[in-house]
Amino acid sequence: MATTKRIGVLTGGGDAPGLNAVIRAVVKAALNQGIECLGIPDSYDGLLEVERPYPLTHKSVTGILRMGGTILGTVNRGDPFKEPVRTSEGERDYAERCMEILRRLELDAVIAIGGDGTLTLSHRFYTMGMPVIGVPKTIDNDIVGTVNTFGFDTAVDFASASIDRLHTTAAAHRRIMIIEVMGRYAGWIALHAGVSGGADVILIPEIPYDVEKVTRTIRARDEFGARFSIVVVAEGAKPIGGTPVVQKAAHGQYAERLGGVGHTLAARLEELTNKEARVAVLGHLQRGGTPTSYDRVLATRFGARAVELAVRGQFGKMVASHPPDIVPVSLSEVVGKTKTVPLEHDLLHTARAIGIAFGD
Repeated sequence: MATTKRIGVLTGGGDAPGLNAVIRAVVKAALNQGIECLGIPDSYDGLLEVERPYPLTHKSVTGILRMGGTILGTVNRGDPFKEPVRTSEGERDYAERCMEILRRLELDAVIAIGGDGTLTLSHRFYTMGMPVIGVPKTIDNDIVGTVNTFGFDTAVDFASASIDRLHTTAAAHRRIMIIEVMGRYAGWIALHAGVSGGADVILIPEIPYDVEKVTRTIRARDEFGARFSIVVVAEGAKPIGGTPVVQKAAHGQYAERLGGVGHTLAARLEELTNKEARVAVLGHLQRGGTPTSYDRVLATRFGARAVELAVRGQFGKMVASHPPDIVPVSLSEVVGKTKTVPLEHDLLHTARAIGIAFGD
């Protein structure tokens, strides 16, 4: 087995609470074994110029365990396998340039922390010969192969606390309160936060809803004297036979972005129930802030295990949570897939048993 002397670490995609905890664990686990650690800024963009990666020391990661965001940044200028880049040495093929800088830096391993997009890029780089280990990151908890992803617990905790606060306003004004949470293709946040926060209706992408049935649930609550309703809706939820609500982006990589289902639903429910409906869109508030203790522990375990895999030369893998263990899973089994809420999931069954409606 070749000796591991130098490891690079990068973060990509949307930020999630716990990214810094992973970085910290990687650095500490590497340095404690005499392995040099380089921080690669701005995802794979950091491998476009040889001078951009920089040494990470014990001092570099002191105090970052509890911090949100990432000290390495997540900016990426585009798909490395589609777009050329202009460097100080002229226009170059992005992916080939990354591999060249990897060799010049004499990196024995790259630990890539990110969601589906970053893990997909990492798998493609692995097929080119990059010694890469993936660490799953997403508040949506929708990466296959792992039971949990760090950031999810923090997002659910924040959403649950927000629902608690909105309960009092809904009750005082006898309103319908709609809380829109993240969840493009998977409703994990909406389901967990909705159950935790005592929602009356939960709408998720996996179960297209009938607004008339949602209306009946709200009317039934009025009839037994509740006079208010809490509706938690994932941004990717859609009516039966319809499509998710999207908004045009003013700028950025994508022409359209999900969002707005809460306001669309509110207008329809006001029309059908003759009750006032208000909307709270939690948006990027779910991504920020201090990670929960659970996410700090999970992120730390992921980081330390990733270094262990790198030392053993087990590349092309992703660290995964299979409680009580952290195990390696092949990136080829992960990329291009989405872990959605199964219709037979126990928490769905529990929610229905206590009377939560899903509009189906």
